[in-house]
Amino acid sequence: MLDTERVVPVVIFLRSGAHPYELRLGGDRQTYLHFHYLACDLYRLPAAQYLNSTNVVARLNLVNMAYAPEQRLEVYARAQDGLAGLESNWDRRLKYADFIDGYAQLSETEWAQYRREYLADSDQREVIMGMLSYSRKEGLQQGLQQGLQQGEALLLRRLLTRRFGPLPEWAERRLTDAEPAQLERWGERVLEAQSLEAIFAER
Repeated sequence: MLDTERVVPVVIFLRSGAHPYELRLGGDRQTYLHFHYLACDLYRLPAAQYLNSTNVVARLNLVNMAYAPEQRLEVYARAQDGLAGLESNWDRRLKYADFIDGYAQLSETEWAQYRREYLADSDQREVIMGMLSYSRKEGLQQGLQQGLQQGEALLLRRLLTRRFGPLPEWAERRLTDAEPAQLERWGERVLEAQSLEAIFAER
């Protein structure tokens, strides 16, 4: 109907194993579709070649490619950075962040290390924090609590930036790692404190 005469079927395999390279579809009487397809063994592709790719599909699938165990968190971080920087639609961001999380399957220890060593320094930190507050499977109540906490941190960051200018790295790290009670305490000091040091003082 659309004058389409050229079709190239491609099948992507995420895991190793034997698979055919053709497909037959039909019924008892005859075969109605019979075609060969191009196979992409994603698990064989070296993730290192795609860490900085501007192709959002490649970045999303970094976690399904081949990499050494010690590269696991870097690969995850590059996938999330790529999603945040290359996809502007918020709904798709949430869906694909869940896709990355689902295949990466980080442990709680790895997740904490990722936040500490990668997320804190990411140019896309605020976007990623927003995405992950929705996508991580930690229960509705905990997700709500995290979302509120991150919203408080974002608001406090904006207030501090307006008052004191661009925040130094140490202040950004304090905000990223803060507990809700700390954020509330620091927020109460914004109007009266004369310096960033006074905001974050332990008292």
